[in-house]
Amino acid sequence: MLTLTPGGVTLTDLGRIWREDPPVRLSPSARPGVEAAAARVARAAAGTEAVYGVNTGFGKLASVKIVPEDTETLQKNLILSHCAGVGDPMPRSIVRLMMALKLLSLGRGASGVRWDIIALIEGMLERSVTPVIPAQGSVGASGDLAPLAHMAAVMIGEGAAMHEGVVKTGAQALGDAGLSPVVLGPKEGLALINGTQFSTAYALGGLFGAWNAARSALVTSTLSTDAIMGSTAPLHPDIHALRGHAGQIEAAAAMRVLLDGSAIRESHRTGDTRVQDPYCIRCQPQVTGAAMDVLRMAARTLETEANAATDNPLILSDGQIVSGGNFHAEPVGFAADMIALAVAEIGAVAQRRVALMVDPTLSFDLPPFLTPDPGLNSGFMIAEVTTAALMSENKHLANPTVTDSTPTSANQEDHVSMAAHGARRLERMVANLNAILGVELLCGAQGVEFRAPLVTSVPLQHVIARLRRDVPTLTTDRAVAPDIAAATRLIADGDIAAASGISLPELEAAP
Repeated sequence: MLTLTPGGVTLTDLGRIWREDPPVRLSPSARPGVEAAAARVARAAAGTEAVYGVNTGFGKLASVKIVPEDTETLQKNLILSHCAGVGDPMPRSIVRLMMALKLLSLGRGASGVRWDIIALIEGMLERSVTPVIPAQGSVGASGDLAPLAHMAAVMIGEGAAMHEGVVKTGAQALGDAGLSPVVLGPKEGLALINGTQFSTAYALGGLFGAWNAARSALVTSTLSTDAIMGSTAPLHPDIHALRGHAGQIEAAAAMRVLLDGSAIRESHRTGDTRVQDPYCIRCQPQVTGAAMDVLRMAARTLETEANAATDNPLILSDGQIVSGGNFHAEPVGFAADMIALAVAEIGAVAQRRVALMVDPTLSFDLPPFLTPDPGLNSGFMIAEVTTAALMSENKHLANPTVTDSTPTSANQEDHVSMAAHGARRLERMVANLNAILGVELLCGAQGVEFRAPLVTSVPLQHVIARLRRDVPTLTTDRAVAPDIAAATRLIADGDIAAASGISLPELEAAP
């Protein structure tokens, strides 16, 4: 059981929810604030003053007053009418992270929901009731309305949920899990669907996947360096200290450790007629390190957002119920765009290293396309083409989304963040990047093996050994798609980074 304190949750906590799927509960310390806000909403609902979201319609219909006896129907109708999502279902890991983020937002004590609402979300997480939520339909402002409505629908016994490996109605899934639907009180439906939790969950998943890829890229890039007999001189610590960027310094340090003791490197330390390596080798710390810095900046934004109250209206500390704009996901949109740029650039420089290794005019005497019998065999020729396709796709996907606002809801919501699809694309981009790095892993290992009897460093020997457990050396031509798939899995699962046996940079390690 993972206990979360609203306002104090770390990236480590969020990463654990995403990766490990633990049951999640809020700290009991959050309960007094939650119940005080709920009591304030109850008083407002019983009064005659119009309070948005409590006894009025929503959005453009905010001027329509709702009588007290209709407030329950108002909240139910809100949820059902907003279940307008389309497309494939969200991944289970992202749904559960979204639910945990909703707990954190409600737990700040500014939303006015009863503790029963929080307890039900906790129970759904503990007993694996996972709402089936279409992934498309949010513009990242006024809350991630449609996807969160599909979550809330299950809580009232509507919609659909996965439970025990079977898709069931919301009511059946809750009942089979020993849980009961809730009847939403004043403002509770609005509190559930207002907020940035859908966009933030997707952005966090993209962030964690991107960071894993960046760590793996440090490993694959050193394999490529040794494969083409590149120089380690550009990794000298003084070079990077003179620039001063934390990510660059860390990247260079990790690469020095990864290449330390390589007999391949020592064999050409003197007498090498090449003065400088191409940028994709020489500038690796500057590129991957800069991407790491960008990912960390995005991480700080997303950690703040994960701890935020993003509901509307909010119940303030003095008891006022005030309409604001915390549901606008602009910070998440900017963070998602930053992550996308970092992912695209890590992949772009990795693709150039793959191209370098298969090109006999640039690879320092490696055979064409890394095959021992070129001509009869094509080796990694088309694997490199695949990386070019994935690189180009990621470049297109990296175009900014926050600049693509459009008015919605009869112009009441006249500027939106588009954070939702900005965050959703990251899953696809990270998958593309993992495949690029998987091909680089295959090519780098093959290139190093061609340098025998010279051997690479011990950490990189371990990396190659891990690869060879799943993928044999390419001798004569075979279908390489299964090889690429296996190498991609090793990258995505963090197995290659782990196989190196060295300490690699952590997401929270540097400011």
